[in-house]
Amino acid sequence: MEDLTRPQFILLVLLVTFVTSVFTGIVTATLVTQAPSPITQTVSKVIEKTIETVSPGSTGNVNIGQANVLSAVSQEDLVVNLVEKYSPAVVSVVATKDIPVIEKYFINPYSFFPEIQVPQYRQNGTEAVEVSTATGFFVSNDGYLLTNKHVVADKDARYSIILKNGDKLSVDVLARDQYQDIAILKVVLPASPADRPEEDKDKKFNYIPFANSDKIKAGQTVVAIGNTLGKFQNSVSVGIISGLNREIAAQSSTGEIVPLQKIIQTDSAINHGNSGGPLLNLNGQVVGINTAVAQEAENVGFALPINITKKNLADVREFGEVRFAYLGVRYNLVEEGEGVVLERGMDGQSAIMKDSPAEKAGLKEGDIVLEFNGKKLNKDNILSELINNSRVGQEIPIKILRDGEEVNVAIKLDERPKNL
Repeated sequence: MEDLTRPQFILLVLLVTFVTSVFTGIVTATLVTQAPSPITQTVSKVIEKTIETVSPGSTGNVNIGQANVLSAVSQEDLVVNLVEKYSPAVVSVVATKDIPVIEKYFINPYSFFPEIQVPQYRQNGTEAVEVSTATGFFVSNDGYLLTNKHVVADKDARYSIILKNGDKLSVDVLARDQYQDIAILKVVLPASPADRPEEDKDKKFNYIPFANSDKIKAGQTVVAIGNTLGKFQNSVSVGIISGLNREIAAQSSTGEIVPLQKIIQTDSAINHGNSGGPLLNLNGQVVGINTAVAQEAENVGFALPINITKKNLADVREFGEVRFAYLGVRYNLVEEGEGVVLERGMDGQSAIMKDSPAEKAGLKEGDIVLEFNGKKLNKDNILSELINNSRVGQEIPIKILRDGEEVNVAIKLDERPKNL
């Protein structure tokens, strides 16, 4: 070492440093690949990257003209944040009924045996009893809520909601969809703010925004919030969307069998009491209404896609009720290919109903309807469902095949006659 010149000594130091760096890199890579699962899971938890553009003059931390700021958010952070923000919009829905109070008393029907007492029963008034509890959630800041129809099926009951902070408010059932397991509620407040209690003068409610449930995908992470078992309010479970477009036959508490179509399947825990609660994506948007669970399986739950509620809400806001659109045709599926063919009924009824929107638009028996409002008719787009999800008075473009030629027609939908 003492015989080395200065340049030789510097080269030796650089060589030793290089060899040490290579060896350290190899050891580090080996340790990472063999690391225990908590470490690798921590690394894999980072699931979202956001590119933020900062403009000149921005008051943010970066103020250097156009810049890209990379941020990473873990799934755990996303779930915690959305629960903190949106769980106040989830409520318990309570049904209360006046139940007869039955009292027991005794009589002696035999005067010659005074010691004999025979029990009898009679009603002594009524008492208000909570007969069921489930879940609902606010969809607007002015007090509109969604839940399942089966949650508020008893028309003789009175309904109220319990907020996360414990406040109890009365609600009206504005609509029960006769075709879907959907009901719309609204908080009962005095019409005039001047007549409300001071704390309710400017009452605004936390609510959950809607996602587009047509865009969700299997494997997507979802969060369910609900009143589990009717007593654990605002319980949270996390899972994924396990399947789409399921068809099930759900049984209500009264034994009624309700067919449900285009249902979302999820492994997020859905328990008794969760009915009517929201299923959210990681953006804090509701994708579905939790509705049913498979009793014979573990973590197989089902939710109604939120898109089917949007038309109902618009109807209730405009008309005060849900109205069902009407086209006025009888049809059968085309055996091969897409579309439906307009044909007479089994008893010879006309394919085109008299004075119906279809008749007014000039549809004819034998026409093949290929598209309805831009959607091709097939097993995923069923004509009756598309009509049910349309609004009364809406003008719908349809495409038909007539005598080998495609024809485009615009039809204004009427309200379905009461006798249909």
